[in-house]
Amino acid sequence: MGMSVTISAATDEDVEQILKLQYLCYQSEAALYGDYGIEPLTQTLDDLRAELARGCVLVARLGEEVVGSVRGRVEDDGTAVIGKLIVHPRMQRHGLGRRLLSAVEERLARERSARRYRLSTGHRSEGNIRLYRRLGYTPVATEQVSSRLSMVTLEKAPQSSPAGGEVSRTYAASA
Repeated sequence: MGMSVTISAATDEDVEQILKLQYLCYQSEAALYGDYGIEPLTQTLDDLRAELARGCVLVARLGEEVVGSVRGRVEDDGTAVIGKLIVHPRMQRHGLGRRLLSAVEERLARERSARRYRLSTGHRSEGNIRLYRRLGYTPVATEQVSSRLSMVTLEKAPQSSPAGGEVSRTYAASA
């Protein structure tokens, strides 16, 4: 597919496009759970600007258009909390979500010394859960938020290196 999508840090100029895309992407989630009061749909520009100031926000751009985004922050214990992974509906199913997630993991490890990654999604959002599992995340908890919605929390330990990091660590432990 001949699309050249670039991933980079979001700037203040991107805030309105990110929020618009967020509203668009979370409509299907809201419909799935029958709840249009979910936080991604009620978030304001000021909320998002504050997130941009204190965390790591990435955007995927196709030309001038923001077609995807993800954000993360690292808590005091080294846990990187990743959220709001969004990809424009017409750009979905091309691996862009995977690219965004890998990019934010890598940046949080490099710039903020993340020791593990955590994300949450609704229990009926099967596509999300499948993607996260494929990328090495394991469900660790489920919390009932309302009669219609439970949030599944998934976690992943960072790799020490992209290829074979786990293997060498196992050998080191048994040597």
